[in-house]
Amino acid sequence: MRAHPWMPTSPCGPSCVDTAPKVGVLRVLVRAIRLLGAIAAAVLHRTPPSQRCVRVLRACGARLVVHGELPPSGRGALVASNHISWLDILAVNAVTPMRALAKAEIASWPVVGGLIARAGTIFVDRERLSTLPATVAELAAALRAGALVNVSAEGTTWCGAASGRFVPAPFQAAIDGGVPVRPVALRYRLAGGTETTRPAFLGPDSLLASVRRVLRLRGLVVEVFVCDEIAPGRARDRGELARLTEAAVHSALGRDVVAPVGRDVPVPAR
Repeated sequence: MRAHPWMPTSPCGPSCVDTAPKVGVLRVLVRAIRLLGAIAAAVLHRTPPSQRCVRVLRACGARLVVHGELPPSGRGALVASNHISWLDILAVNAVTPMRALAKAEIASWPVVGGLIARAGTIFVDRERLSTLPATVAELAAALRAGALVNVSAEGTTWCGAASGRFVPAPFQAAIDGGVPVRPVALRYRLAGGTETTRPAFLGPDSLLASVRRVLRLRGLVVEVFVCDEIAPGRARDRGELARLTEAAVHSALGRDVVAPVGRDVPVPAR
């Protein structure tokens, strides 16, 4: 049940998952062992942040393909992307390490939640609108201080074949911080080029079920498209900034913008 009328929701579910080629049981076991090793190395900080993310992606049998470049940390920017899978944050951070805005529930995930928290993640309680102004203020302060912060702009996961509107509220932080927005488009496909929805982390999924589905997938390719930045002052307000970002992401994926922006989340003045 939705906690409030502005709570992001997605209609995507098990029926969205396609029948992509799978690897055998032995390959799944090897990948699982490698994934545990990659997570252990990340916990022990044995590799640089971007290499940790690349190693986890490779352990899952995924290949990363990047189109364009993200600026290094030091010049603040809101990096806003579409949201499909728990792999999204790994793919973006494999390009350039950065902080993230994530739902509060992730902090309680075993092992992974602690890693994400230690990376400087800003957590948002999506069920309590009263906490949103403080979250936007914290996000704006991080951007103003020169941090790159990744925001999954749809607010929840979609299957990839379908997509949702970009929630305007986080874009207020870019306006308040006086920083640009850098749209990033994510796509999951097979080695032959066909898009797949199997990596999607859908509403009824447990994290373990989603991980198992990824480990079984043959020939997964994660594509990251870095779009031109949207300079401060280009948009009149956060709603227009969300629309411009959404349009850039859909354009990078070769799609029309089909999702309406809808109602804005109220962020009381501070």
